Amino acid sequence: MIEKVLIANRGEIAVRIIQACREMNIRSVAVYSNVDKDSLHVKLADEAVCIGDHKIENSYLNMNAIIQTAINLGVDAIHPGYGFLSEKAEFAKMCEDCNIEFIGPKSQSIKLMGHKGNARKEMVKANVPVVKGYDKQIKDSKHAIEIAQEIGCPIIIKAVAGGGGKGMKIAHSLDEVEYLYNLAQSESIKAFNDGTMYIEQFIQNPRHIEVQILADKYGNAVHLFERECSMQRNNQKLIEEAPANNLSSATRDKLYQVSLDATKEINYESAGTIEFIMDEFENFYFIEMNTRIQVEHPISEQISGIDIIKEQLSIASNKELSFKQDDIKINGHAIEVRINAEDAYNNFTPSCGKIDSLYFPTGLGIRIESFIYHNYVLLPYYDSMLAKVIVHGRNRKEALAKITRSLEEIDIEGIKTNIDFQLDIVLSKAFINGKYNTNFVSLFLEGDIDV
Repeated sequence: MIEKVLIANRGEIAVRIIQACREMNIRSVAVYSNVDKDSLHVKLADEAVCIGDHKIENSYLNMNAIIQTAINLGVDAIHPGYGFLSEKAEFAKMCEDCNIEFIGPKSQSIKLMGHKGNARKEMVKANVPVVKGYDKQIKDSKHAIEIAQEIGCPIIIKAVAGGGGKGMKIAHSLDEVEYLYNLAQSESIKAFNDGTMYIEQFIQNPRHIEVQILADKYGNAVHLFERECSMQRNNQKLIEEAPANNLSSATRDKLYQVSLDATKEINYESAGTIEFIMDEFENFYFIEMNTRIQVEHPISEQISGIDIIKEQLSIASNKELSFKQDDIKINGHAIEVRINAEDAYNNFTPSCGKIDSLYFPTGLGIRIESFIYHNYVLLPYYDSMLAKVIVHGRNRKEALAKITRSLEEIDIEGIKTNIDFQLDIVLSKAFINGKYNTNFVSLFLEGDIDV
């Protein structure tokens, strides 16, 4: 059994992992940058070590410093959380080579699914639906135009090593392909040090649906149902729901089956998410697999009753899943809203500063995950997410009432936040009716959504 875990992350996810470790009687080690010395994860961990300055490459991306800290402190395992090193196959391999359990899949699984072209090929082998695309090496922007002619516009140009919307552009006509290909490639090189791109057909006005997976080291795999993640801005999620609204039972069953098939095809272990886009006729197509815990994992926990972080820790401790698929049932409805430090109605300008006043809502079915506290000073170096408000109700109507009340009550003073913006979305007719897609936010900001 794992006895000591280093959390190679910060913010709310580091706090979440530390809490799970404490409940399982596992000691926790926090690592932090010099500007994060007052962060909550540092205060809560059993031990904490500063590993560098505020630049992420010198601290939270400093693989050698993290591994050396783990060795020095006799750590059994490292949990990478999400972002940072969580999908870095090289880091997982370093853990494996040093006999430190990487709490996630094996490095080869991360590498395989991190390359979008290879991941797509694996999904085809597993009979998972994929969008029409080009899987071979794209030579240059001229070659991209030829591919676009063959597939037919609109197309989406993506970085093979991409994520979070970086290195991703949509070309609606052939005239746009060369410029957007070069732009996407430039972004990819800057963000991932990799200019390899791929192209596929762009599904217009899609929904973004994903299936949460858990798999152990013994070939057992289950799904924890699906999440609706269509409320996005620039391919970044804002609000998530579980289960998805307005889906037929036949579509659900097919989603679950192909997700399990994909998981077993690549001998996956730990928590993972299979992401799909879905058209208006409920035809769905594989986008990617996230080989890590995700920001929105709490809503899957709320409807399934399964603590995903604890299951990750158990799987890493060589234990079998403690339940079978038939043991898990959907219980009610959950919604998660991300609270960010940004001025949403001023072009989402980032905000930082001292939190002068703080109140989080309470009550049955309301869960807050955050790392901020009264008088905490928010610095400009990291992600803008301050907190996640997660609600659970017996049905979607009750969950909507809880998330509305929560957003009306939450109070964060001293910095700008997107609370009012999120409340406006939740109160819109389209959201209340559950009829929205990935284009909702852009249309909402342009005033083209019925509120």
